[in-house]
Amino acid sequence: MKIAAYIRLFAGLLTLTAISGCYDQNALYDQNTEIVNRNWSYANKLKYDVEIKDSSVPYNLFLNIRVTGDYKYANMFVLVSERGPTGKPGTLRYEFKLANPDGEWTGKGTGNIYSYQTLFKPSYKFPSRGIYHFEVEQNMRDNPLHEVSDIGIRVARVQ
Repeated sequence: MKIAAYIRLFAGLLTLTAISGCYDQNALYDQNTEIVNRNWSYANKLKYDVEIKDSSVPYNLFLNIRVTGDYKYANMFVLVSERGPTGKPGTLRYEFKLANPDGEWTGKGTGNIYSYQTLFKPSYKFPSRGIYHFEVEQNMRDNPLHEVSDIGIRVARVQ
């Protein structure tokens, strides 16, 4: 084999390793919604349907948040509604810290975008199997809430 062939082979193996390393086998659901014009209004309730096939194991539920560096708050309040197969709805209000008191963003930054994956229901056991409907809405004073790029839900089995 020539050196160029070895380099291509090595690059291919490296890419395959990187892709497989990014895949989380415990993640059952991980979906994000882009916020149009980065302006999240009260009326824009984001909806996610998650199918739970095994209600005997605990899951961690995360809120995925992406904001720009121009987001003017150090936190974000959201309402998360959950309705399971039995139809009994429930809504809880959560506060997510996005910056330290000195203004330094705590998320992972790429350019002017900061990403967060924040646990909001640790080791949660769904009451039964079936489809669970989640609805996420912003609960800040500003309407619309500016400089919010994406919001999402992630559900993963507890390791």
